[in-house]
Formats: sequence, structure tokens, C-alpha cells
Amino acid sequence: MRVKTALTLFLLIAGVPLAADGPALQRRDSDELKQKIAAINARGAAPASGSMRTTVTEQEVNAYLAFEAVPSLPQGVVDPSVSILDGNRVTGRAVVDLDRVRQERNPVNLLDPVRYLRGRLMVKATGFVRASNGVARFELESADVAGVPIPKFVLQQIVGYYSRSQERPAGISLDDPFTMPAGIKTLEIDTGRAVIVQ
Repeated sequence: MRVKTALTLFLLIAGVPLAADGPALQRRDSDELKQKIAAINARGAAPASGSMRTTVTEQEVNAYLAFEAVPSLPQGVVDPSVSILDGNRVTGRAVVDLDRVRQERNPVNLLDPVRYLRGRLMVKATGFVRASNGVARFELESADVAGVPIPKFVLQQIVGYYSRSQERPAGISLDDPFTMPAGIKTLEIDTGRAVIVQ
């Protein structure tokens, strides 16, 4: 899987617009990340020769999501963004069409929270990214829809629906570890940035 696709999926798993008082997104930040992705892919295709560290900033990731990732997002997901926090934590946000999830699941039980998912609302998830030896895992800390906390299984319904593919008809599981692409060995995450180690 190419880094571009893996990055988009990762951000969706992690939730995935900046707050109104955040810095303005710039195309140059998006272009900078595109160049870094190309270098990471080239490095991953070449024979291993020592390690390489590439720093990616929160500003670059959000600019990339705004200017480049739109065509690869599932229909019904818009305005994704990510906050890179300290302690290997990330928050992902996106406005999501929840009617699609509800209609697909067609809940009949009145106590099923998915029954009440309606409209296009902000979905947010915060959690820990654990990455080592070429494998990463996301550990959910909290999730909400429009500020209302939701249990993990509801977030799983949303992520599962929007990450479905021919290879994964049920979508991605929040609990499944995934192999990082392009020979990435680990991620070092700290406030506002992540270091990709190949």
C-alpha cells in the first residue's frame, strides 16, 4: 500500500477542519508533505542502507488533507483534520454523513445508538498510536459525535462503513494492527509533529 493511501486511511481510523483560530492552511505545506511522501516511497523501494528520519508536521498533514486528499476520501466524509498531541496521541476529526451508516445497518432495537445517528456531523476520536517493528496500532481513548461521547462500537460502525473495500468488505477494525508501508519501522509522535523512521 502506498504511503498516500495509508496516510489517508490512518487519519480516518484516528477519527480524522482545524479550529477557527488555528493557523491558515497553505498549499506550500501540502506540497512539502507531497515531496516527503515521494522521498519515503523512494526510500522504501530502495535497498535498506541505514535508517532515515522524516519529520512531518501537523500543519503539513492538515494542508495535505485540505488540498490533496479529497479525491481519496470516501463519499460522505469531508473536512478531515488531525491534531498531533504529546505522548503518542492523536485526534482525528471529519464531518461525516451518518445517515449512510444508519441506513446500511438498519437498526431495529430502540436502544441501539446507531439508530440515532442522523445528518452530517463532526466525528472526533482521540487515541494512542503505538508503532514499532514496522507495525502500528491505534488504541482509542475517546470518541464523540458533535461533542456527544459515543462508545467504541459506534465509532467502529462509522469507520467500518467508510473504510470498506473489495479486499475488506467489512472495513477496517479499530483493533487490528497494520503493517506500515514503505519500510517504515516506527513513528515518534510528539506535540505538533511525527517523525517517520525507515
